[in-house]
Amino acid sequence: MSDDAVPDLRASDADRDRVAEVLRDALAEGRLDMAEFDERLEAAYRARTYGELAPLTRDLPVAGAAAPVLPVSFVKAPVAGGGRAGRITGAEGSSRGAVAVLSGFERKGRWTVPRRYSCLTFMGGGELDLREADFTAGEVEIHCVVIMGGVQVIVPPGVEVVLRGIGVMGAFEHPRDDGPPEPGAPRVIIGGVAFWGGVGVERRLPRGERERLKKPR
Repeated sequence: MSDDAVPDLRASDADRDRVAEVLRDALAEGRLDMAEFDERLEAAYRARTYGELAPLTRDLPVAGAAAPVLPVSFVKAPVAGGGRAGRITGAEGSSRGAVAVLSGFERKGRWTVPRRYSCLTFMGGGELDLREADFTAGEVEIHCVVIMGGVQVIVPPGVEVVLRGIGVMGAFEHPRDDGPPEPGAPRVIIGGVAFWGGVGVERRLPRGERERLKKPR
């Protein structure tokens, strides 16, 4: 295997953890401020290849040498039932929808997303947090009707999001591009209509994982 192919090789969970460790050390030593640390940490756990990981530590000393973290092995061992794919359980959905009229709704924590989830907001708002959620199927649809209101959908890195909604004096906003989806991860299709309102999608690490990564080892 040529060296030119290395940046395109898929990174393992262990590779991402090694980069996170270097970033934590840099934060503790004052080389990064908290904003830079947060940005790089999220980028590390979104990275899919070595080429995406290397720039995150290129300007940081690693084990006494000013060089990026390089993987020890180019082979990623399979992990049965791990990652986002393990969230596809086939269980029945916790609920099939939500309505907010001059009010709001929130779904977060551990819940099961059905094949189709419908939500309606009229002069109100809602939040659907999928970071800790399980999924009935590998592909689910969230159908939103938003009238003078808003719905925020929060997804973890690695989950594929497809927007098929229509905005009428409103918008469906896609998260910033973070590379290809994690193999086997759920696919979330978000559709519907937003009239004088909006549907936004944001990517965040699960809260427990984020707090764990910030703790010094």
